[in-house]
Amino acid sequence: MKQNLILRSIGKSDLMITSIGLGCWQFSKQKNMAGKFWPVIEDDLIKKMVKISLEGGINWFDTAEIYGNGASEKALAAALKDIGKKPGEIIVATKWWPMFRFASNIAKTIDQRIAALAPYPIDLYQVHQPWGFSNEKAEMEAMARLVKEQKIRYVGVSNFSASKMRSAWEALQKHDIQLISNQVRYSLLDRKIESNGILQTAKELGITIIAYSPLAQGLVTGKFHDNPELLKNIGMRKYSSAFKPAGLEKSRPVAKFVQELAVKYDVTPSQIALNWLINSHGETVVAIPGASKESHAKENAGAMTFKLTAEDISMLDRESKLFM
Repeated sequence: MKQNLILRSIGKSDLMITSIGLGCWQFSKQKNMAGKFWPVIEDDLIKKMVKISLEGGINWFDTAEIYGNGASEKALAAALKDIGKKPGEIIVATKWWPMFRFASNIAKTIDQRIAALAPYPIDLYQVHQPWGFSNEKAEMEAMARLVKEQKIRYVGVSNFSASKMRSAWEALQKHDIQLISNQVRYSLLDRKIESNGILQTAKELGITIIAYSPLAQGLVTGKFHDNPELLKNIGMRKYSSAFKPAGLEKSRPVAKFVQELAVKYDVTPSQIALNWLINSHGETVVAIPGASKESHAKENAGAMTFKLTAEDISMLDRESKLFM
C-alpha cells in the first residue's frame, strides 16, 4: 500500500524524491560485461518490481548506459509505459560512461540515452566515474551545455572523491548550475565516505549522497553468516575478501546487531540497514537498493515506513565504526 511519504530535494534542485529509489543495474539482460553480474530478469518480473516500488511510494529510478549498453534504460522505460506512468510523474536518473572517452562524447551520445528512456526525460544525468580521457572540468562544461539545451534537467557525478566533487561543483557554478549529487558506495559495512571527506564536502556544498550497494551485496543482513551454503551461488561476489571466512567474521557483529534490531522493530534486517542510511545524516543521504525479486522491491519501499530512534542509530554507528 502506498505510504504518505515525506519527499526531500536532491541537492539544491526542485527534484523532490523519496529517500529510497530503485537501482536498476539488475535490468541489464547480460548484454555486456557489466550486465554479466546479474542473471537475465524477464520483462514481466521487471514490470512487477517497478510496480511494487511505485505502490510502495518510491518515485525515482537510477539506471546507466553501461548497464547492458542501454538494456536497463530500455527495460525501465518499457515497464513504466506498461504500468501507465506518464512523463513527469516519476524521476529518472541515468549515467554517462567515461572510460576510454573524452568529454566530447557526452554530447555525441546524449540522444542515444534520450531514445533509450523515451518518453521519460532525463531528470538527473551523472558522470558514472572519474576515470576518462578528460578531466571533470571538461565533463562539467559538456554537461552544462546539455542543461542549457534542455536535454537534461540536472547534473550529478558518481564515485567522485571529495576534491573531484568540489572541482566539478566549481566548474558548474560558473554557469549558475548546481552539482546536485554524488553517487557512491555506502553502507554499514563501508563507511569510508565519512572519513575521506566525501560526506563532509557534500554537506558543505549542499550535494546529496546517493548510496549504492547500501546492503553491502546482502552481507549486512546476516544471511550469509547464518547460512554459508548460500555462498556457493553468489557469482562474482565470492572473489571479494568480504565474503571470505575472515571477512565474514569481521562483519558478523554488525549483521547480528542489525538482526536484533529487525526483531525489535518487526521489520527485516535489510530495512534496518536502509533506514540507518537514510536517517543518519538528516536529508543528505538517500539510497538505491536494487531488486531481483518482488519481495526485494517490497522490502525496499518498506524501509521508509518507520524510523529508527536516535539511540538505535547511535548504537549502529558504534557497532560499525570498524568500517569507516
